[in-house]
Amino acid sequence: MGSSPDPDALAPLRDFITGLATLLDQHPDEPRILREGGALLAKLVARDDWLPEAWARPHPEYYQQHLLHCDSAERFSIVSFVWGPGQRTPIHDHTVWGLIGMLRGAEDAQAFALDAAGRPVASGASVRLLPGQVEAVSPSVGDIHRVNNVYDDRVSVSIHVYGANIGAVRRSVYAEDGTRKPFVSGYSNQTLPNPWDRSRELAQS
Repeated sequence: MGSSPDPDALAPLRDFITGLATLLDQHPDEPRILREGGALLAKLVARDDWLPEAWARPHPEYYQQHLLHCDSAERFSIVSFVWGPGQRTPIHDHTVWGLIGMLRGAEDAQAFALDAAGRPVASGASVRLLPGQVEAVSPSVGDIHRVNNVYDDRVSVSIHVYGANIGAVRRSVYAEDGTRKPFVSGYSNQTLPNPWDRSRELAQS
């Protein structure tokens, strides 16, 4: 799965990029972005044959955040999160809207709310995301959570879409005592997949 460098294999990613850009060109409100963008992402993660292996490799110690695409105006970015066995995030926020689609494996997300003293308190039961499923985050629908790979013996991969160049957004992680630490995540990769080489498709038409 996901090992072919064939640009035709990236057609689902290209279709998602163009579909989301078309949606954003219409200047929709956030509920529509989450609803219709979520449907586009669900279509993308409904199949697991397009993500190149280079952007699905785990690290033995840290989860990986690979940039797959960033809109030229930084209206959105697409990231593959690669979770090694048992890996998890700290409690963190996003500050922008986000969509999370499960490609392979599974992850659990526990939402948090801040109490009067600024301490993160678990909010509701954790949510398990399975392949093909999509969840949303944003300051308006719930923005603070902690996420972990469900499995201790295999890799999980999820595709995240954010309403900004998420690797350059100033965000926060939260300690259980309420200590808040700013961070900028950056990305784990230096190169991007190329879904724009349509030469083979055009040569055959």
